[in-house]
Amino acid sequence: MTDTQASLKDKTVSLVLGSGGARGLAHIGAIAELRKAGVQIEALSGSSMGALVGGIYAANKLDAYEEWVCQLGQSDVLSLLDWNFSGGGFFKGRKIIAKLEELVGELDIEDLPIDYTAVAVDIDQGREVWLDKGPLFDAIRASIAIPGVFTPHRYRNRTLVDGGLLNPIPVAPTLRCMTDLTVVVDVNAKEDIKLEDRRDDEQTSDNQHEPTSAESDQAPATSLVDKLRDFMDSFSKDRKPTESQPGLLAVMMRSLDVMETAITRQQLATFQPDLVIRVPKNACMVHEFHRAREVIDLGAEITRRAINQYQPQ
Repeated sequence: MTDTQASLKDKTVSLVLGSGGARGLAHIGAIAELRKAGVQIEALSGSSMGALVGGIYAANKLDAYEEWVCQLGQSDVLSLLDWNFSGGGFFKGRKIIAKLEELVGELDIEDLPIDYTAVAVDIDQGREVWLDKGPLFDAIRASIAIPGVFTPHRYRNRTLVDGGLLNPIPVAPTLRCMTDLTVVVDVNAKEDIKLEDRRDDEQTSDNQHEPTSAESDQAPATSLVDKLRDFMDSFSKDRKPTESQPGLLAVMMRSLDVMETAITRQQLATFQPDLVIRVPKNACMVHEFHRAREVIDLGAEITRRAINQYQPQ
């Protein structure tokens, strides 16, 4: 154990997990490394994917979720998207929540062993909402409702969407808890790590893999699946440039990304947490859940480095 790790051992921590789509899988690796360093996580708040990972951790089911998500291929991710034809968003989000409830169970936030808050946005009132009571997966479903992608979640007479819209790293909900340190995991950090080699290795491995009959059955050649693949591919950095402008969805998601990055800078300057773990926003695209193992490992690697560089105040 390094001197820095020794200084963190047995410290109580308020952990803040940021929004960022599939990049939020890095939270899993970050939590694992913080626990290895000996910290005691007593309060946790999150927006969007941070709320999802944080809630599953608080329910003591993160190992099961990690095992499941690391087995997902692209066709598996597509199979979890339930197309919505009535407006409000492209997907209903019910299949994802049903799968998570199957993994974790139906729990109320009040029954969790640590203080937990999921942050969402009430789009009718234009205000941030802290969800710290009631069914865990109502809170998570509200917090992950990316505008235009997932339908808003109607809950307690409110229309709720993704918490990252107003607060991508929600430090404030943890301030009510008296802990030794505040640790933030920001998955929208500056693009200072290049992952081309990781991607090349993954593509080589994929090319060598022969699909099983089960995998073939999960990817039917239907027009709906083709549309979903086009939807996913529209965000890819590897897509060849064309003379036409980016599609509506690509512009929307990139605009949200820019907005969340700007708000994150303001939040960090305001609250000045004790330790910030910065996962670069080019780690993966927001929809690349099939790269879970790579992103989790990256989160662990960056967290180890941040812990080793941490200087107690």
